[in-house]
This record gives sequence, structure tokens and C-alpha cells, in this order.
Amino acid sequence: MSTTLCLTWLLIAGPAIGAQPAGSITESPAHKRVQAVIDEVQKACLDGPVYMIGRKTALCLAELVRRAKPRLVVECGTALGYSGLWIGRELQAAGRGRLITIELSPQRVRQAEANFRKAGLDRIITVRQGDARQVVKTLTGPIDFVFIDCGYSNYYPILVTLEKKLSGRATVVADNVGIGAGGMKDYLDHVRSKYKSRTEWFDLELPWAKRDAMEISVAGQ
Repeated sequence: MSTTLCLTWLLIAGPAIGAQPAGSITESPAHKRVQAVIDEVQKACLDGPVYMIGRKTALCLAELVRRAKPRLVVECGTALGYSGLWIGRELQAAGRGRLITIELSPQRVRQAEANFRKAGLDRIITVRQGDARQVVKTLTGPIDFVFIDCGYSNYYPILVTLEKKLSGRATVVADNVGIGAGGMKDYLDHVRSKYKSRTEWFDLELPWAKRDAMEISVAGQ
């Protein structure tokens, strides 16, 4: 799987200069600390259930962040912080970058913040509570990486607001583009016509979805 993901990224964005080899940080105490919290959050989401991207999709997301080496990541849809933990760990390993993640539910904001503190990532991750369509209006760029995983009808207005704040070669990743394609048609039509964009499909092991996809788009093409 990792080879496919690397090839996909290279097709979209070209070689990443100074990219860190996968697995080079997996024995560090910081990595293990985050992994322990990821495992806890994954169990909580499955037991809830609370929708999350799942391990296979998270591995792809982490690889994309690792290669992009962003200074600022914006995530729309925090939930319990599962995907934020994967993103934050890559930023921590790179020694640069921060994540602003947006969540509508005040209760989940508190839960996610607790998980980020437990993982030792709270210094580089800020959770903003509110409607992502409104919160993104308050953000200042340049934004190097965007991950959208919230209400399907929100994808397009979120991106339109963020577009003028994106850095020259920003990566924009949208989750659920398989199961939610009908609800985000305006978004998919936009990125597929305007940017170099590719759909990555995953076979999942989640109670709510057995197969889904992410749309990976690169701005400035």
C-alpha cells in the first residue's frame, strides 16, 4: 500500500525534496506516545460509534503530510482527534508546522483537546470550536495543507473561502468522496476542473463503510 501511495503523490506533486523515509521515526518515544493515544481514540470511535477515517486512510494522509512538510495545516472536522493525531505526529517528527483543527461540537472539542494533550501534541495543535464555514473566514494564510472531513455540503464553501489563503503549491485532501460524492458534487467538479486532482480508493474495516475514497488535489497547477 505505501508504495502505491508514494507513486500517487509523485504523480500529483513530483518528488519531495528531503522527504523523510516512512518508518524512520517509529521507534522514538514521541511516536510511541502518540500511537498509544491513536489506539485509544480508535477504540473509542469504534465503540461509540464516532465516525473516523480509519487506519488505512490515515496512513495515506500521514504520508501526504510527511511529503508536503507544511508549515500550516487546516482540518475541518476534528471529532475526537483521530486524524489530527496522525497529522500532528508528522508535524512533530518534521520539527516544524502547526495544525488548526475545527469542530462544531463543544463536547468533542474538549475530548479532542484532552487527547492532544495526552499525546504531547497540544503545543502544535489548536482546536477551534464553531461552524467550519465561518471559522475558516478568520484564518490567516498561507495555508499549505487542508484536510476536509465534515458535512458534505460544507466542502465547497470551505474550499472557496480558503482558496485565496492557500500557498502556491498547497495540498487539499477531502475524505468520503466515495460514499459522499453526491453530496459534494460541487466540490468535486471544482477541484477536478481547476486543480491536478486524483481519487484514492481504500478497502476499509469500519462498521459504517467498507470502501471509500479521498480526493487529493494540488493547488497552483
